[in-house]
Amino acid sequence: PPKPPPPIIIVPDPPSNNEERPAHLLEDPLCADVILVLQEKIKIYAHKIYLSTSSSKFYDLFLMDLSEEDQQSTTGHGFGVAVTAAAERMLHQEERHHGRDFLLRAASFDICESAEEAGPGQRKPCLRASTSDGILRGDRYENGERGLRRGRNLSSWSRAFTSIQEEMAEDPLTYKSKLMVVVKMDASIQPGPFRAVLKYLYTGELDENERDLMHIAHIAELLEVFDLRMMVANILNNEAFMNQEITKAFHVRRTNRVKECLAKGTFSDVTFVLDDGAISAHKPLLISSCDWMAAMFGGPFVESSTNEVALPHTSKSCMRAVLEYLYTGQFSSSPDLDDMKLIILANRLCLPHLVALTGQSGWLQHGRVAVTPLQPPPDPRVSPPTEQYTVTGLMEAAQMMVDIDGDVLVFLELAQFHCAYQLADWCLHHICTNYNNVCRKFPRDMKAMSGENQEYFEKHRWPPVWYLKEEDHYQRAKKEREKEDYLHLKRQPKRRWLFWNASSSPSSSPSSSAATASSSSSSS
Repeated sequence: PPKPPPPIIIVPDPPSNNEERPAHLLEDPLCADVILVLQEKIKIYAHKIYLSTSSSKFYDLFLMDLSEEDQQSTTGHGFGVAVTAAAERMLHQEERHHGRDFLLRAASFDICESAEEAGPGQRKPCLRASTSDGILRGDRYENGERGLRRGRNLSSWSRAFTSIQEEMAEDPLTYKSKLMVVVKMDASIQPGPFRAVLKYLYTGELDENERDLMHIAHIAELLEVFDLRMMVANILNNEAFMNQEITKAFHVRRTNRVKECLAKGTFSDVTFVLDDGAISAHKPLLISSCDWMAAMFGGPFVESSTNEVALPHTSKSCMRAVLEYLYTGQFSSSPDLDDMKLIILANRLCLPHLVALTGQSGWLQHGRVAVTPLQPPPDPRVSPPTEQYTVTGLMEAAQMMVDIDGDVLVFLELAQFHCAYQLADWCLHHICTNYNNVCRKFPRDMKAMSGENQEYFEKHRWPPVWYLKEEDHYQRAKKEREKEDYLHLKRQPKRRWLFWNASSSPSSSPSSSAATASSSSSSS
């Protein structure tokens, strides 16, 4: 019978709710670390990592030094001189922003022109002492120690913010006090349009049916989110279909910024302690992309209230690969990454899509096999499946006359134990189609296999047992037939051979020549 074809490795579709989870995280602010205050009374909880990776203005805001010299001096001896210098800078900045505002609005949108709608940025420059200037002495922290609340005035830095301050605040879900960043927004920003802007910063999408598009454009201009302002213009011009390209560009930019934050540990709020080191991560991104992480950080577990999480039997290379997959949906290979260890970790974290979809462009090393791919993936942004890559590496090793039977036995048990079923099916197919060779080289390993595997081998081995019996019977019958033919030929008389030898002897040549001569003479 023909050899059965190997199974096809199929990559399952990714989770379909990738864009819904960040929006849900905005509505249910788990692990929030930012409080955005609107109109002095409305609080909106958000996350640094989402705001900073979607808006350069928020990125610069959260990295701002809140303990500068001029801010510290306002609480000391040189209060009058510092206020005067700060007032001059503030006046110059506000005059410049005040003149620039009308140019920007004339070129884009005309909003908030009436006295009732005008915000603080429309008033004449004035000097006032802010309660958030400088380093302020705060209340006692939860642990009873005396702490410092740092903050500064932002009126001269941006039209969107008035002040920023670090203080102990109550978590909206756990009701525990923790250090959070409180940002007071400009009074012209209204809650409804601002929530639409936040949704864009979290998901990159804007609903076409939003009613306050002009106010959304105004907030986008204050925050310098020009892509959002362009999306509003497309909707107003009945060209909303062009917003799809803007959303794609948004995700590309945020992916690059998230990778940078992951590499540098910027805005991280949790540290994973691993076997060979530690890696900083971000709870909001993990919660919105992994149910296992959401249960750990949002459930009644110790990890939900701590900044360090221990993950034993995990390497930094595998954890970094998993984090990058959860953050961006993509994966960049590294030479020190073990594909089987990555499959094991992905299975531990309940990520079946990652078990099939990830990649590696370096060495595939496991046991006795070391395989270099003949052709790397054509696009580094597109990662081949782990199971498919492993199969490809083993097949290329076999083509280079490398013995892979022992490694296939190891891969089979690991793949079955860690739910890599497609890789396990391929290993079963390889062992079944090379059953005799594998049994001859690894008899003990084959006997140590589980009963289910041994039963599968007996049922699907190629060639099958019935064929081997038929072939054995055929070969024995063939040998007996050949032996009988040989004996039959051996018993034949030798006169036939003498007759043929006599006919071909030299003595017959004269008579033949004479016959030829007589025939020629008669013809003449």
